[in-house]
Amino acid sequence: MTATLARAAAVPPLPATPAVTLADVRAAAERIRGAVLRTPLVEPQAVARIAGAQVLLKLDSLQATGAFKERGAANRLALLTAREREAGVIAMSAGNHAQAVARHAALRGVAATIVMPRFTPATKVVRTEGWGAKVVLHGETLAEAAAHAHELALRDGLVFIHPYDDPAVIAGQGTMALEILEDAEGQGQRPLDAVILPVGGGGLLAGCAAALAEARPGLKVYGVEVEGYPAMAQRLAGKPVLVGGPTVAEGIAVRDVGELPFALLREMGIEVLVVPEAAVEQGIAVLAENAKVTSEGAGAAGLAAVLARPDLFAGKRVATAVCGGNIDPRILANVLLRNLLRDGRILRLHLDIPDRPGVLADISTRVAAAGGNVIEVSHQRLFAAPSVQTAELELMVEVRDAAQGAAIVAALEAGDYVVRRG
Repeated sequence: MTATLARAAAVPPLPATPAVTLADVRAAAERIRGAVLRTPLVEPQAVARIAGAQVLLKLDSLQATGAFKERGAANRLALLTAREREAGVIAMSAGNHAQAVARHAALRGVAATIVMPRFTPATKVVRTEGWGAKVVLHGETLAEAAAHAHELALRDGLVFIHPYDDPAVIAGQGTMALEILEDAEGQGQRPLDAVILPVGGGGLLAGCAAALAEARPGLKVYGVEVEGYPAMAQRLAGKPVLVGGPTVAEGIAVRDVGELPFALLREMGIEVLVVPEAAVEQGIAVLAENAKVTSEGAGAAGLAAVLARPDLFAGKRVATAVCGGNIDPRILANVLLRNLLRDGRILRLHLDIPDRPGVLADISTRVAAAGGNVIEVSHQRLFAAPSVQTAELELMVEVRDAAQGAAIVAALEAGDYVVRRG
C-alpha cells in the first residue's frame, strides 16, 4: 500500500483542462503576423521515393534566425506589459532560442540578456550579439547557465523567457500547425495521415498537438526523439530519465523536458517515437541531396522517423518540420560523407600488396576500368604491413552505387589482391 501511494504521489495530477487551446494558438498567429515568416510547405518527389511515403516538409529553417523558435519568442515578447518592456528580458540558451529572443526583443526595442554556457561555440555567441543582445557566458553546463539566468532575473527585475515551459511560447510554436494544415489540406487535397515533429523540451510538439486536436480531430500526431536523449518518451512511459552521449541532434538533446508540455502531451495521449542516431544522419543527407534543404540534426528528426519506421508511415501522407537549419558546415560535410559510405557510394578498401614497381599502377587501372574514381590513397610500407616485402594500401573510391562497388572489388580480386572493406 505504501509503495502504491508513493508512486501515485510521484506522478503530477492531470490538468483539468488543456493549458493551451486552439484559440490561444490562433491569437498567437495574429499577434506574430509580419514578425515571423510564413514558411513554405514543400513536397519533394525525390524524398518521397526514398521514404516510401508522401512527405511534406515545413521549412521553418528559412526563418531569419534559421529555426522555428522565433514563433514562440515573438508571441511571448508581444505579451510583455509596458513595465516589463522597460525592465528588459533574459533567457538561457546555447542555440536557436537565444537568437530568437535576441531578434524579437530588438524588433520591439526591448533590452535582452542571454546567458550561455562557457562552452558555447563562438559563432553562436557572435550571432546572438549580432541581433543586439548582451551575452553573458556562465557555467559549464546548461543547468548552471539557467540557474545564473534566474539569479540575474531576480536581481535585476528582468522577465525570464523560457524556451518551452511557458504557455505563450507553446502557443506561438503551435502556429506552425495552423500553417501546415492550411497548406496541406486546402483546395481538396488528400487529407494528412500524420504530423511528425521533433521533441526537445516539448514546446513545439505540445503547441502543435493542442492546435490540431481541435482543428483536425483524429489526425495522428507523433513526437520524435533521438535514442541518446529520449527524455519525453521516458517521462510519458513513467520511466526514469536516462540520457546522454554525443548526438548530431543537439537541438533536441534535452534531459529536463518542460513540465507544461509534458502535462499537455500526457493529457492528449501523444506518442513519442525514438530513432537511432544513424537515421538522423540519413535524414540530414536525404534533405541535402534530394530536397536541396540544409537541416540541423534536430530539424531532420521528423524525416528520420519516416525513414526508420516504414511500419507506421509507408504509403502515408505525412507532414514534418525542418525546424532548424543551423548546422556547422564541418559537421554537415562529415554527415554527408558518412552517408555516402553507408550507401556504398564511397568504398574504403584495404589491401596488402607486394612492395614492387607497377603494383599501384595495376590497381589504379583496375579501379578505373570498372568506373571508380580514387579520391584518397594511403600507402604504408614501414609500420602497418605484415611483412617487410609487402605494403598496406588504403583506398577511398567514389562509385555510382553498391553494384559498381562490388564490381570494383571483383576486379581487384581477379588480380589476386586480397581486399578488405572497411
